[in-house]
Amino acid sequence: MTSLLDVDALTIGFGDAPPVVNDVSFSVSAGETLALVGESGSGKTLTCRTALRILPAAAQIRGGSVTFAGREQPVDLLGCPERQMRAIRGNRIAMIFQEPMRSLSPLHRLGNQVAEVLRIHRDMGAREARTRVLEQFDKVGFVDPERAFSSYPFEMSGGMRQRAMIAMAMVAQPELLIADEPTTALDVTTQAQVLGLINALQKDTGMAVILVTHDLGVVANMAQQVVVMNKGRVMEAGRAEHILAAPAHGYTAKLFAAAPMIPTVATPAPELSHDDVILDLKNVTKTYTMRARGWRAPVSITACRDVNLQVARGKTLAVVGESGSGKTTCARVALGAERPDAGGEVRFCPVAGEPALPVHDMNAAQRTAFQRQAQMVFQDPYSSLSPRMRVLEALVEPMEIHNIGSRRDRIEKAAEMLRLVGLNPDMLRRYPHAFSGGQRQRLSIARALTLDPKLLICDEPTSALDVSVQDQILTLLEDIRDHANLSYLFISHDLAVVARIADEVAVMRAGVIVEQAPPDTLFYNPQHPYTKALIAAQPEPDVTRPIDLELVSKGAGAPTSWPEMFRFDGTTAPALRELEPGHKVRCHA
Repeated sequence: MTSLLDVDALTIGFGDAPPVVNDVSFSVSAGETLALVGESGSGKTLTCRTALRILPAAAQIRGGSVTFAGREQPVDLLGCPERQMRAIRGNRIAMIFQEPMRSLSPLHRLGNQVAEVLRIHRDMGAREARTRVLEQFDKVGFVDPERAFSSYPFEMSGGMRQRAMIAMAMVAQPELLIADEPTTALDVTTQAQVLGLINALQKDTGMAVILVTHDLGVVANMAQQVVVMNKGRVMEAGRAEHILAAPAHGYTAKLFAAAPMIPTVATPAPELSHDDVILDLKNVTKTYTMRARGWRAPVSITACRDVNLQVARGKTLAVVGESGSGKTTCARVALGAERPDAGGEVRFCPVAGEPALPVHDMNAAQRTAFQRQAQMVFQDPYSSLSPRMRVLEALVEPMEIHNIGSRRDRIEKAAEMLRLVGLNPDMLRRYPHAFSGGQRQRLSIARALTLDPKLLICDEPTSALDVSVQDQILTLLEDIRDHANLSYLFISHDLAVVARIADEVAVMRAGVIVEQAPPDTLFYNPQHPYTKALIAAQPEPDVTRPIDLELVSKGAGAPTSWPEMFRFDGTTAPALRELEPGHKVRCHA
């Protein structure tokens, strides 16, 4: 079969340093998916960016070639004129970027940004482009495509922004789609639907896909060919079924060993005690009013409704659900960044046995102490780290604000935190843009730990990390929790991660908690259709066990489509009932 894209002996370097991509070769044919697998910093993204000629200015292509055949004459992508390259980029070859907040304009509405692709490359009118974009928004899982079209990126969650990026790349139906970690910010149900969408588009159009990922489960469900990279070199390459069944290289085997899996549970877990609670959310509801356009009336959006959560001291409460389900809103309310609607309350008890403090009614001294004792690790490390501050400045800033230690003490603490999260203290003088996505997330975790907090709220802290680094970070978080008696409110869409770290799991959907139990109980006896969909949507690194999209679609559908026992419409959700000790399910009696 003739190759659509052929990369031959590609070598890339910076300055006088050794090459960061060294003699990399692979090819992908029309209708085929090739997965580039490896740890963060292994050169996967840099290799793919070469095909679109969007490398950093300091990058040097020291050797090799990249040839694109397509439907026309073969094109040397490294040597063709820029005018020809502009006609290919975004049109015949499209790319889904890993960090949507960095790639989307904050000044333009999402719909207009996606429609721009059609206006530039298809010469399409505004009305026709709008119709096409709304269709694409519906395909990538937007519940309300019209609202998404008129929203700005900062008004959407990280997963919603990633859906918009996927829509932008696929709306023009390119010949080659380069997907750089396209589903890391998405919940597993949407991930399953998006992977199914990419597969469907491949069958319809013959599109080829280069999938950059660290998720071996995604590889098993998507790829026919696999290229494993480490430190800029190809470690192993071949058919997916051969590599996934019997990896020949030690590095590939190490990636498999680090991949999180949903455990097979033989018995349910005992009920978790809530005698000593550090954080207590009672009857929390949060409603936002969207800006009106023209003569239209403002629209009220309820992000979360009647949420009751308790974080036991020294334990981890995980909140799991799809993007837009209200998880991050609950976290912001818990930190005092958002005030709940009337009737809601958040209480924080830093010392066991002392009276709990009302988070939203603290005095100045209590607020300062609370801000030191409760820290947050954000989902998007690029937007949470200032691009104008060196790593050293970013890490010492919290200590300066709270007047902790001398200048030397702060620098030593910053270096210690970098070692703790697996980075070299020599990196303190670098800026955030010099790091990969996974490395930036480690920096965010290090910054949150500099104040030695008692409560850490983690909003998708491992979603941008490759499996081996994810394993290290989860081990780190577990060790810190156990030794410092740290408590976690852990937000995630990855049930395999939650299964490992959580003592209790609350599953959210459509702004309400639909099921709550210890993880072993949840995996042993899931009751709610959405919980079952989350478990079914978890990709496994086994080509013989593909994702059951039918089961996923049943549970991930609208609440009005669920079985009668669980069904609800709008604000008429049934009560959260305890079916067995410690196991609550939202269902009708």
